[in-house]
Amino acid sequence: MAFAPDLLVHLCGVDEWSRARARGEIRPDASGGGRFIHLSTPGQVHLPANRLYRGRGDLVLLHIDPARLDSEVRWEPGVATDPESMLFPHLYGPLPTAAVIGVTDYRPGPDGTFPPAGDSA
Repeated sequence: MAFAPDLLVHLCGVDEWSRARARGEIRPDASGGGRFIHLSTPGQVHLPANRLYRGRGDLVLLHIDPARLDSEVRWEPGVATDPESMLFPHLYGPLPTAAVIGVTDYRPGPDGTFPPAGDSA
């Protein structure tokens, strides 16, 4: 796909990020099929956050420089409840911690839902 944003994000728990820093990478989750690592653009990360992590207060957004990724990123459909024709970036290989250029807390609002991270994420 020709679309190449300057910033991608990966949503994970604080503990997962701590383990990744110790290992130097995040690998695809074998329990979830292990094919790829889910990434998002800042403007779409709230969709998987609300679907998978609603109300969790221990999440961080890893800000990723796509130019620092060694593995292929494929833009693929999400789930049926995502907006029609929306594609998500999927990283087919490990996410090196060296590709993470920033980390921010990602907290839900009072109702437990997450807002879009926006372009300033």
